Amino acid sequence: MDRGMPRKDVVETFSVSLATIKRWLKRRRQTGGVEVKPIPGRPSKKGAALREWFPEQLEENPDLTLEEHRKAFEQARGVKVSEATVSRQIRRLPGQWSLKKDARSL
Repeated sequence: MDRGMPRKDVVETFSVSLATIKRWLKRRRQTGGVEVKPIPGRPSKKGAALREWFPEQLEENPDLTLEEHRKAFEQARGVKVSEATVSRQIRRLPGQWSLKKDARSL
């Protein structure tokens, strides 16, 4: 846009919405840059502990259910988490960790 490209062309070129372009331009006017602001609040303690613990757990026990992983984490770390938290953390891990179980393994 600094070179004179119309906003419509920028939207199509970068596959973003016009609202996103407007937001970035406003941020640049206000702050001088378009860097992402840090997420407010403190980082999740449970999330960090789960991210550290899960890769090895999933390698060793790929066929456990979410509830079984949840109980194993609680027993290993002494921290209670929900099945939903376990599910979210597994989805966020790099790699392809399936949450579906093979019917033959049940």
